[in-house]
Parts: sequence; structure tokens; C-alpha cells
Amino acid sequence: MSVTIQFLAGIRKILKTLDGESLRDWLKVEPPLPQEYYNLAAELKDGYQNEDALLKLVESSLPEEDDVPEGQGTSWPGFISFMKDYLEYWRDVDFDSLLSAHQLLTALANSCATALNNPTYGTVMLQTGISICSSFTTLSLTLNKRPDLTAMLAAFNTGDEEQKTVIETTAEIMQKFFTACLTDRSSPRYAQPTGKKLGIYIFANKTLKLLVMNNKSYLATQLLTNIMAKSPPLSYYPASQRVTFLYFLGRYHFNHDLYWRAAQCFKEAYMQTPPRFQKHRRIILTYWVASNFTMGILPSQALLQRPEAQSMAPCYSQISAAVKKGNYVAYQHAIKQHEEWLRSKGFPLFTTLQWRIRPMIWRTLARRTFLLTYTPPAEGESRKAAVLKLADFKTALKFVQKRLEGYVPANPARKGPQANVNTYLLKAVSNSAGRRSRKSTLVPPPDGPKKLLPSEGVLTGNMPITDHHVESMVMSLIGQDMLHGYIAHTQGVFAIMGTKNKGSPVVAGWPPVAEVILRRSVEQFVPGWVKDEA
Repeated sequence: MSVTIQFLAGIRKILKTLDGESLRDWLKVEPPLPQEYYNLAAELKDGYQNEDALLKLVESSLPEEDDVPEGQGTSWPGFISFMKDYLEYWRDVDFDSLLSAHQLLTALANSCATALNNPTYGTVMLQTGISICSSFTTLSLTLNKRPDLTAMLAAFNTGDEEQKTVIETTAEIMQKFFTACLTDRSSPRYAQPTGKKLGIYIFANKTLKLLVMNNKSYLATQLLTNIMAKSPPLSYYPASQRVTFLYFLGRYHFNHDLYWRAAQCFKEAYMQTPPRFQKHRRIILTYWVASNFTMGILPSQALLQRPEAQSMAPCYSQISAAVKKGNYVAYQHAIKQHEEWLRSKGFPLFTTLQWRIRPMIWRTLARRTFLLTYTPPAEGESRKAAVLKLADFKTALKFVQKRLEGYVPANPARKGPQANVNTYLLKAVSNSAGRRSRKSTLVPPPDGPKKLLPSEGVLTGNMPITDHHVESMVMSLIGQDMLHGYIAHTQGVFAIMGTKNKGSPVVAGWPPVAEVILRRSVEQFVPGWVKDEA
């Protein structure tokens, strides 16, 4: 008896018992492999080059039976087609050719998804589908890192109406498996999942990983909508699937600037991950802390001292200190110093920390400027609103800009308190800063001002700060509720409201950032996260 016929006879026995795990172990697609699979491939190459002959062999070896006893199974048209594609895969596959192997595995995965859709016996294909998809996604991610091969694939598909990347094609096939599992009717929605429903979050996680890790997360929107509409609660699934899904759901929301949603996902994923899994907790914590930064929630020293936080602690502690003090120079230094590490965590995280934190630093800088320049009113003028002069804030911003451009103090700062802080601040940047004048506190570097990148200046690059910029900055902070008050244009000041009720102009004018942001960000639920029925 030939190897191929023996192989198909083994498949028929497994189908009769509906043993999905044995079928998965039988239908291997990648090394390491027993010698029998190489013998099978050699025989197929020699005797079954004709597709019609191969199909007839499969049909005769795996006949469809009409009267099947309860608890047993038989083949069906989708499975016949899948087995034909499986034998063709082994006949033609060359593991040294990534492009060829990927094309064959794409066809096989598609065929497997079709077989899984069978309402009667499709469940037996679930474990096989998971195995094939794992190999398929790994190969797709490997191929995606080879632009020379992806260019060849694009040239091969030139005639297609819509050009799709390797990742998009793979994700579409994963969603076919996901849909087959989601629409299974083997159990009610709010009951312990059985049958193909057991694979919902396995395939959802594979799809989300492909899309989120390759900047295609917008393509996952429909998948998450379907989960919200039909999926059983996430709590019914194993911890590994729950944590993985919550992490990638958090990444999805993070990539779409929905930071409160992202933080809830990362927090729950972190809490459900045991401490012994430090690598996983580190990955989750990296994004959880970044999400909290955008909402004004800074990491505590206790959190950054945990074992899983050691790699991120130098960067996050510096950013946190800069936000607390409004130290824009230290903030830019932290971003520059840890740029390589930040970029390694993904472009969305790098750009978020590079740009989204700035309004909080402007807010703190405005607060410090107010503390340095504000003079409490005399007893007879107590009804006047406390104000921050926009000219003073502009002076502080220009001072920061000069320091970013490389300007250095003209004279070393004396130890101990200054005799007149307000005067010192107002002299920080004067029109003579470019000349070595005794009236200036800063002098330019020997080689001239540093040429800044667009992301490095207070505004953008070396752009000079004008009255209009300062007013727009303050108005934006008021619009974001980070400052409480209004701009009196004729007087050129930011007037603080609510001092009498709060008891202090600082408390009234600078409400806590986290409270302000959470007040408008908190939602009743996180889209994509199905919880237990209320």
C-alpha cells in the first residue's frame, strides 16, 4: 500500500472518532517532521502531478457516508477539498523558498477555513486550524520583514484590482476562522463556550497581533464590533487568551488615541498576569504607564522599582520629574536620551510621549511662572482677580527655547535665595541675549545657536516665540480645562477664576490634570471588551 493511501486511511479513522487533537497532530505543515512526511512528499511528486487524479484519490479514500452513527463523523465536500490542497502543499512545498511556501500555505489556510465552516463536523477542524494559522502567521511575519520578497509578491499580483500587503491578506484569512467560531451555535452567548466558540479569542488574538504590530490596527474595527455583538464574555476563556486579548485591545485603543480605554485594558491585563511572568508584565506595563502619562497620572517610585519595570524606569522617571517641575529642557533631554528605547516599543508610543505630554509641561511651567511673578493684592484690592501676565510667561518660554538652542548662563548662579526673584525672571531673556551684555543672563554657545529638529523646540524647531503663540498656548490649556480662567486681551493677562471658593489662586487656576482628564474620558464600558451579563 502506498504511503499516500496509508496516510489517508489514518485520516479516515480519525474522522470517525471526531478526534480534533489527533487530526491536528496528523496534519503537520512545518519542520521538524518525521521521515514519513518526506516520504509522502516524494511519492506525491513522483505519481500525483495531475490534480484530477489527486482529487479522485482523496474522494475514494475519504468517502462521504450517509448513515453515520451518533458520535462518529465522516468526510464532507469542504474537507475533501482541504485534503486535496494539503497533499498539493506537500507535493510542491520548498521550505527554502519563503515566497513559494507562503503562497501554498495561504491556499491551505483558506481551504481549512472553509472546512471549519461545516455546521455538522467542522468542529473537528478547530485544532488543525489553530495549528495551521500559527505556522501561517509566523511565516507571514517573517516574509513581511523581507522587502525584497514582498516586492516580488506585489509584482506577481500586479493585475489585482486592489493591492494588499502580506499582513492584510493574512489577517483577512484569520478573520475567516474568527467568523466561523463566532457564529457557531453550539452554546448560548452567556454560557460556557463549547465547540468552535472555544476558538473565538485564539483567532481574534492572532488577527489583532498581525494588525496592531504592523500599524494596521484600523482594519480591526469590524472584528471588535463583531465581538461586542456576538462574543461570550471574555472571563469564560483561559487566562492566557484573556491577557493577550486585553493587551492587544489596549494597543488598538492606544493607537487610536483613546488612552482611557487603553489604560483600562492594560491595567486588567497586568493585574491578571502572575508576577513570575516578568517579561509579559514588562510589555504590558510599558504601555500602561504611557497611557497614564497622557491622562496626567504619573508612575510612583514604588511601581518603577518593581523587577519588571527596571528597563523603563530610567526613561519614565525622567519624564515624570520633568512634568512635575515643568522642566521642558529636561523633558526633551529624556526623549532624546531614550529615543532608541522608545522607538523600539513602537512608533505610536514614541510619538505619544514626544507630543502628548507637552501641554502638561506648559501648564506646570505657567504655574511656576505665576508663583515667581505673582504679588498678592493689597487689602483694599482683594476683589481683583489674580492674574498671570502673558509677557512673563512668554519670557519663561523664550528662556526655555534659548536653553534648548544651547545658550548657557552668562554667570554661574549664586548659592542661596535670590534677592529679587521676579526681577531675575524678567531679565532671563532680553533682546541682548545674543551679545555678551551684563544685562543678559544667557549667552549663545561658541558655535552659534543649535539647529533644532521640528520636534525639539518649544513650538517647532527654532521658531521664535511670539505674543500670538503664547496667547494660543494659554487658550489651548483653558480649552483643555488645564487652566481655569480667561484671557483679558486688553491687559495681556490670564485672569484666574474661583480664587475665593478655592482659597488660593494656584488651586483655582491650575486644577489637577488627572481629575480634569478623567472627568471627560471615563466611559461606561470599553468597546471590544465583553464582560459578564449584568
